[in-house]
Amino acid sequence: MIAEGGNGEEGSKGRWWNKLVDVEEAKKQIFFSLPTILTNVFFSLIPLVSVMFAGHLGELQLAGATLANSWANVTGFAFVVGLSGALETLCGQGFGAKLYRMLGIYLQASCIISTLFCFLISIIWLYTEPILILLHQDRQISKSAALFLKFLIPGLFAYAFLQNMLRFLQTQSIYVMPMVFSVIVIVIHIGITYGFVHWTTLGFKGAPLAASVSLWISVLMLAFTVTCTKSFESTWEGFSFESFDYVLTGLKLALPSATMECLEEWAFEILVFMGGLMPNPAKNTSLLAMCVNTQEIGYMVTYGLSAAASTRVSNELGAGNPDRAKNAMVVNLKLSVLLSFAIILALVCGHNIWAGFFIDSNANYAVLKEDFASMTPLLAISIIVDSVQGVFSGVARGCGWQHLVVYVNLATFYFVGMTIAGLLGFKFKLYAKGLWIGIICGLSCQASTLLMITVLKKWTQSDLLKNPEQEAPVLVSIDVTERNTNIDHLGKSS
Repeated sequence: MIAEGGNGEEGSKGRWWNKLVDVEEAKKQIFFSLPTILTNVFFSLIPLVSVMFAGHLGELQLAGATLANSWANVTGFAFVVGLSGALETLCGQGFGAKLYRMLGIYLQASCIISTLFCFLISIIWLYTEPILILLHQDRQISKSAALFLKFLIPGLFAYAFLQNMLRFLQTQSIYVMPMVFSVIVIVIHIGITYGFVHWTTLGFKGAPLAASVSLWISVLMLAFTVTCTKSFESTWEGFSFESFDYVLTGLKLALPSATMECLEEWAFEILVFMGGLMPNPAKNTSLLAMCVNTQEIGYMVTYGLSAAASTRVSNELGAGNPDRAKNAMVVNLKLSVLLSFAIILALVCGHNIWAGFFIDSNANYAVLKEDFASMTPLLAISIIVDSVQGVFSGVARGCGWQHLVVYVNLATFYFVGMTIAGLLGFKFKLYAKGLWIGIICGLSCQASTLLMITVLKKWTQSDLLKNPEQEAPVLVSIDVTERNTNIDHLGKSS
C-alpha cells in the first residue's frame, strides 16, 4: 500500500510538472540554449579582451579603445549581427521543410549582403576621427579610437561571416561544435593579443589587429569543419553562382532584421549620452553605463533562449507544424522567465560585488555603489521584461515578421521610451532613475505589442504560400528552386 501510495504521489507530481512545462520540449531548448549562450559570450569577448589589453598601456589608450569599441558596436557589430537574422527565417524554415541544399545557398547570399555592407561601414570607420570630433569628443581620444578601428576593419568582415555561419549552424540545431571552437579561440586570442601588444613594435595597434586575426581564425575553423565534414553534405554543396539570385530575397529580411537589432541597441546608447547632459554628468554617465552593461550581460544570457525560440519556431513552421511551433514558444517563454529570475536573484544578492568590478576604490566609490544599489529594483524589472521580449523577437525572426518588429521598436523605444525618459529624467529631475524608468516603459510596450502580434498573426505555412512574394521570401525559394526534388513534399505540406 505504501509503495502504491508513493508511486501515485510521484505520478501526480509528474503530471503536475508536465502540465506546467512540456518536459521534452524544455529539454531540447535547454540543451540548445546553454551552449549557444557560451558561444555568444566567448565570441563577444574577443574585441573586449583587446580593449582590456590596450587599456593597460595608459589612460589615453584605455579611453580610445573603450570609445572605439562602443562606436564599433553601434555602427558595425550590432548591424552585421542583425543582418544575419535573415538566416534564422530562411535557413530555419528551409531546414524544417527538408530543403537542405538551400541552406548553403542562403548562407552564401547572406555573406554577399554582409560583405557589401561591411565595405560601407568600413568607410565610416575610416572617418571615425572627424566624426567623433564633430560629436564633441576629445581630439586625442578620438584620434586613438580611430587608430584602433582602422586595425579592426578586417575583423568586421570576419565578424559578419562568423555571425552568418553561426546562424547557419544554429538553424540545424548544431551548437556543441561552435561552443568548443569559441572556447579554443578565446584562449588563443589572449595569447595573440599579449604577443602583439608586448612582444612586437605594434603596441596599441596590436590589440585591434589581434582581434581581427582571432575572428578570422574563428571563421576559418568553422568553414573548414562545414566543408570537410560529411554531416554537412546535404546542407553545403559548395560555392554556387545561384546564391546571387537570392541576394534580393535575403535583403528583404536582412535589412529589417538589422534595423530591429540596431534600434534597440541605439536606445541604450542614447540613454548613456543623455546621462552626460545632466547635472553631475560623470556620476550619471558612469551609473547608466554600469546599468547598460548589466542589462546587456543579462540579455546575453537569455539570448540563448531567444535563439532557441527562433530555431524551434522556424523549423516547425517549415515542417508545417504551427501548433508545435506555438508550443515551443510557450515553453521558451516559461524558461526565459525562470532564467531571468535567477539572474535577478544573483544581482540582488551580489549587487555590491558586481558594482565593484566597474568602480575603482576612490572618493566616489561609496556614492556610486549606493546609487547602483538603488537602481537594482529597476534593473530587475527591465531584465524580466527584456527576457520576455527576447522570446517574442526570436519568434518574429523565426516567422519572418522582422518588418513588423522594426515599426514596433521605433514606436516603443523612441516615441514612448525616450519621451518618458526625457520627461522623468530632466523635467521631474529623477535623473538616472527617470531615464531607466523610461526605458522600462519602452521595453514593456515593445513586449506587449509583440505579444499582440504573436497572438493575432497566423502561423500556418499555407497562408504564407498564398502570398509568397509579400510574406515569406523563403517559401518562394522553396517553390521554385526545389521543384524537381521536393514537389511531393510541398504538395503534402500545402
